[in-house]
Amino acid sequence: MLLTTTNSIEGKTIATYYGIVSGETIIGANIFKDIFAGIRDIIGGRASSYEKVLRQAKEAALSEMSEQAQKMGANAVIGIDLDYETVGSNGSMLMVTACGTAVFYQ
Repeated sequence: MLLTTTNSIEGKTIATYYGIVSGETIIGANIFKDIFAGIRDIIGGRASSYEKVLRQAKEAALSEMSEQAQKMGANAVIGIDLDYETVGSNGSMLMVTACGTAVFYQ
């Protein structure tokens, strides 16, 4: 399954547009990650534990979107948009949404 943020696939012809597909995931951050991220904020550096969770959430959303497109008969999703939001009390959870157009290209 080809996944792209572009609205076309260079050198290919889109034969069928199936419609909008999306994938969503919500992942909670745990207290230990919060504590270590807070320390990183004070002393500087990257919060690798949060980066890992963010990557996992993105991959889960893209995978769910891809599965939905495949069930429609698509072999690609174009025009993908990724959105990131914090939800829950005190922004304790991360929501990632992937959305695009399912297509069949030749």
